[in-house]
Amino acid sequence: MSRRDRMPVADVAWLHMDRPTNLMVNNVIFWFDAPVDWDRFKEVCRERLVGRFPGFRRRVAESRVPWRPVGWEDDPRFDLERHFHHLALPAPGDHAALMELVGDLMATPLDHDKALWDMYLVEGYGRGCAIVSRTHHCIADGIALSRVLLSLADDAPPGPLAPAALAERQRASTVDLRARITAVATGLRHAAVAMVREAFSLTKSLLPGSAGYTALKGELGVAQRVAASRPLSLADVSRIGHATGTTVNDVVLSALNGALRSYLLAHGSPVAEFGARVPFNLRSLDEPLPRDLGNDFGPVPLTLPVGLHDPQKRLAEVHRRMAELKDSPAADRAYGLLRVIGTVAPAIARVVTDIGTARATAMITNVPGTQHPVSFAGTVVRGMLVWAPRPGSMSMSATIFSYNGEIVVGLASDAGLIPDPERILAGVEDELAELQRLTSRSNPTERRLAAETAEA
Repeated sequence: MSRRDRMPVADVAWLHMDRPTNLMVNNVIFWFDAPVDWDRFKEVCRERLVGRFPGFRRRVAESRVPWRPVGWEDDPRFDLERHFHHLALPAPGDHAALMELVGDLMATPLDHDKALWDMYLVEGYGRGCAIVSRTHHCIADGIALSRVLLSLADDAPPGPLAPAALAERQRASTVDLRARITAVATGLRHAAVAMVREAFSLTKSLLPGSAGYTALKGELGVAQRVAASRPLSLADVSRIGHATGTTVNDVVLSALNGALRSYLLAHGSPVAEFGARVPFNLRSLDEPLPRDLGNDFGPVPLTLPVGLHDPQKRLAEVHRRMAELKDSPAADRAYGLLRVIGTVAPAIARVVTDIGTARATAMITNVPGTQHPVSFAGTVVRGMLVWAPRPGSMSMSATIFSYNGEIVVGLASDAGLIPDPERILAGVEDELAELQRLTSRSNPTERRLAAETAEA
């Protein structure tokens, strides 16, 4: 008989949020300037992905008995070949063709009769290729998944957790068991309060002029659109942050805020606020990943000030709101709400999810990558990007991803409501250029360097 383990309730929540119009799948793409040795890459995945992390060789064990929890079980027919696929990119094999292919894959459900992940080799992308990874959110959150996939690199360190470290963690867990039980109970109480507050705000969210009503909200369809910005200089964005006393994430988020403002105005939605959800990671990035991965973050509400016209005032306000969120218990409460969703019937979970996302249009995620180039099966990764899923009624997700000194912003959207996400990304680039111009003009050092460059 196959082994069966109970699925953590936070992971069950993501499993039950799945619906045809918003699949709870993390989509990750790597692109290369040269072909990848596919057979060699598969062997790396066999060792470092399937061999290290049980979720990649186990399938979901749902039960029709109400009192039996959802679980994981060994896939009795597990075969690595069932998870690896070849695709040929249609002509002309450019960036637009690749984005269209990813959008089609994003609208395709995973097969629940096997482990919930797939890997695609996309040939014919210029002179190189691309690899698209699709993994259900119930296996891992986006930040954990990006770390897992980067562990496939040729020079990645071995193992998610050494046995001694795992034993130490288990001993620590035993010692503070009472404190953890108290913390969970507190989190559930906060989650119940949050549910009531969200329910009361639902009526307000449906009124014209509120953060929940824009031209970008409406009935969702199955078809998806994706877009990725051109690579942006991390050093340039960092200089803007240094000049304004803000973070890299604040700067890019403010640029996205300005781009959304322009897009909304062009579509007849002159609103003052834009509702979003921002995942706050609760797992230390300094610790090795646990073998079971899972989800350890809380998606907290963030309202973007799209009504502000001045770019510098927008940046200051985004910085203030993000700092306020970081100092609040919102992430712990959001995680507690996920635990509540994971303990109720799927139909109830859907209602709670819809209430919790009624005022939000977008899920906005910042996923840190590595700042040095990595290679897969001997081929250097030119770039990578994660598109996170968006629960409930949200029509768009945005991801800010950094790799090898560059930042790429990715958008995924409902094709009926936002058929042209690339227009928003063009606005992000324009906003960053404007912020760079404004900050360099007000910075004496930047002005001097610009003058010296012009004279040279």
